[in-house]
Amino acid sequence: MYFEKCGKINTKETVKLAVKAAKEKGINYIVVASNEGETAEMLKDCGINVVVVTHVNGFREEGTQEMPVKTRTDLESYGFKVYTSTHALSGAERGLSNKFGGISPIEVMAYSLRMFGQGIKVGVEIATMALDGGMLPYGEDIISIGGTGRGADSAIILRPAHSSNILETKIKEIICKPSQW
Repeated sequence: MYFEKCGKINTKETVKLAVKAAKEKGINYIVVASNEGETAEMLKDCGINVVVVTHVNGFREEGTQEMPVKTRTDLESYGFKVYTSTHALSGAERGLSNKFGGISPIEVMAYSLRMFGQGIKVGVEIATMALDGGMLPYGEDIISIGGTGRGADSAIILRPAHSSNILETKIKEIICKPSQW
């Protein structure tokens, strides 16, 4: 499925397509990027293991987490795992690039993935983060949902690798993404 535009307007359809694909293909885990909980909330009764990956602490404002504590608690009460960690495709390397100029190899990878759309890059990144954090089983195909700005507009089937082996990640199928971004 290709959406005409990117962004939040595609969230409900992206979640629906991701859940449908998971059930049809016997995929046991969905990883979803969610900063305020709205996208993750849509997976509440999907019947699949859900891992919610938030922005890193301090992403928007030093020392703060965008996801409210109550939202995190609510999501965990649904049986979701909520995970916050350093972003796999930026993290400390972006800090060095910002300080000294230039670009790091991991940032080149992030920009290359963005050629498919921001949501695809996010999908790879959050799957890597969740695997590194022990939220997913190793060696299993999963579905990852990401987006451009707020909401979700992309879903992929992939077999993530740990960040130390990130080039072993296999993107197996694009379920949906915007054709314009």
